[in-house]
Amino acid sequence: MKMAFILFDGMTTLDLTGFTEAITWLGILNAVENVSWDFCGIKEEINDDRGMTIKIKKVCVDLSQYDLIFVPGGLTTRQLRYDEDFLLWLQTAKDVKYKVSVCTGALLLGASGFLIGKRATTNPSAYELLEPYCSEVVNTRIVKDGTIFTGGGVSSSIDLGLFIIEYLTNIEVVQKIQIKMDYPYYQTGKLS
Repeated sequence: MKMAFILFDGMTTLDLTGFTEAITWLGILNAVENVSWDFCGIKEEINDDRGMTIKIKKVCVDLSQYDLIFVPGGLTTRQLRYDEDFLLWLQTAKDVKYKVSVCTGALLLGASGFLIGKRATTNPSAYELLEPYCSEVVNTRIVKDGTIFTGGGVSSSIDLGLFIIEYLTNIEVVQKIQIKMDYPYYQTGKLS
């Protein structure tokens, strides 16, 4: 499984790191074959919403080569959803099997056309902003609609990563990862 983690100026890094910390254990534990991941963006360097600078090696790559894309949130998503260049780049993932977002990253999936006819969630502060992009905004921590996965607010990123791991593997793998992460809060066996 080849994964692309999407980075952009003003993103909330906990959205990204919570998810990546969980999902990358698939490769570390060899729970899924050929796991790899790239950090991708439309420029070589971004600044998160707290002022941290992150360098990006994969700039404007064609996202169709990936099996999963992950989009974090942040206040800048409210403007970025109108950025034509960013959206055109994100739309290169139209045929990617798994599309995942946490927090207001759902606004970017929606603005790219990936949530049409789908149920989704986001940070509760952005429910109204998400409504035009999907069939139903669900007030819950995680929503799975087909192979689209959306998570609620910032801290749901870890749970969403574990949820997808359970979807791709089984409860035993998730429980191993929970021990490795010292994270007892995720409830296994609740796939929808």
